[in-house]
Amino acid sequence: MAEQAIRNNDTSVQDEWGQICSQLKLEFGETAYDSWLKPLSIGSFNNGVMNICVPTTFMKNWVITHYSERIHKIWEHKNPEIKQVNFVVQTMNSGDTSLLKKIVTTPTPQSLYISNYGTAVNDYVRTDGNMQLSAPLNPAFTFDTFVVGKTNEFAYAAARKVAESKNVSFNPLFLYSGVGLGKTHLMHAIAWHIRQQDPNRNVIYLSAEQFLYKFVKALRYKDTAAFKEQFRSVDVLMVDDVQFMSNKESTQEEFFYTFNSLIEEGRQIIISADKSPSDLEGIEARLKSRLNSGLVADIHPTDFDLRMGILQNKARQMGVELPEKVAEFLAQKITTNIRELEGSLRRIVAHSQLLSDREITLDMTQDVLKDMLRSIDRKTTIDEIQKKVAEYFNISVKELQSSRRARTVARPRQIAMYLAKQLTSRSLPEIGRKFDRDHTTVMHAVRKVEELIVEDSSLAENVDTLRRMLEN
Repeated sequence: MAEQAIRNNDTSVQDEWGQICSQLKLEFGETAYDSWLKPLSIGSFNNGVMNICVPTTFMKNWVITHYSERIHKIWEHKNPEIKQVNFVVQTMNSGDTSLLKKIVTTPTPQSLYISNYGTAVNDYVRTDGNMQLSAPLNPAFTFDTFVVGKTNEFAYAAARKVAESKNVSFNPLFLYSGVGLGKTHLMHAIAWHIRQQDPNRNVIYLSAEQFLYKFVKALRYKDTAAFKEQFRSVDVLMVDDVQFMSNKESTQEEFFYTFNSLIEEGRQIIISADKSPSDLEGIEARLKSRLNSGLVADIHPTDFDLRMGILQNKARQMGVELPEKVAEFLAQKITTNIRELEGSLRRIVAHSQLLSDREITLDMTQDVLKDMLRSIDRKTTIDEIQKKVAEYFNISVKELQSSRRARTVARPRQIAMYLAKQLTSRSLPEIGRKFDRDHTTVMHAVRKVEELIVEDSSLAENVDTLRRMLEN
């Protein structure tokens, strides 16, 4: 099928997107919508694949992680022709600077929101008279909105101690947990609290991938002196998902020296990862030792009481009355990920409000969440994905896991990695280990398949067929 350009005067598609945006705003709240979803725009449509334009790579990755599945489900329901929704970075080379101006000039929550949109805005946004380098903070991630239970109370107490005191006995603070259990929430909460209590303290929050990107850029433009000055003159350095520095030797070396410099000067460092320092793979021994030198606090999977508390707290924030039976059902069913738990509640509330304040009942909940509940009951595993992909392409699972680079093996391997990322809650390193690869190989495979789905209708059909086979 020839590519069908989506023009501004295509009212039907624009109307669909407008309706989807309205529903997303209801489900995720106005703050999250304005920060992450409002900047999106519809792009092109080809072979059942809808492209949505995103202004930056960082925003693209965040949207894919937190919102892509829901956007796809809503659009697929409204328009059965939509088989896949992709997110592509919209470059600024077209001469249209309206989006950039909007990003830079739009007032930000609590006047503390510090944004980072790459070289287009020189990596900096002026806030309160200071030039500060940081990634976006989610205004909803504060200590007030963090629900404390037995599984996270130690990490919460450590985070509050660091946020409330300039001098603590433990430095660095290292937080770790599985996906969706609250470590990023605590990181953001620390940054918000410090900035509110002492705006003069220079707080930098960013992901390990962003640190890597900025370091590589400094090397490319031979500006490492400025890089060192930026990162070694901060009061509080916060680096999220440090596992993504795995096997990046030069980046680890620079981070190690930055780490030492800040510690020696009594500056606070806060790190998060998906594993404890000792269990991080591809990280140098001396850096592991440094990460272990402070306080290591883990967040355990949620228990039933904590999930109930999260649901009740979220319902109060949304101004809705959640029947106890519905809360108990959700808390029993959705056990692994707080994001999914909160997302399921938003879907139920949005469904209720869009249908003229229809009463929230257990039957309605089961109907609205039937796709999610079916997926939970199904519990697709990476082993199942490998077996199904191998059978589909007439190769063995051992070949998928081997080092063979022949196209007949490499492409199915990339598809299997892509499906593992889409259909399971496993982290990139966990997926990589199943294929005897590191997380960067998995990242490359996911991006490659995302590109090929748009360009190659035959491959897109194969991926869609495999997805249906695994989900049914």
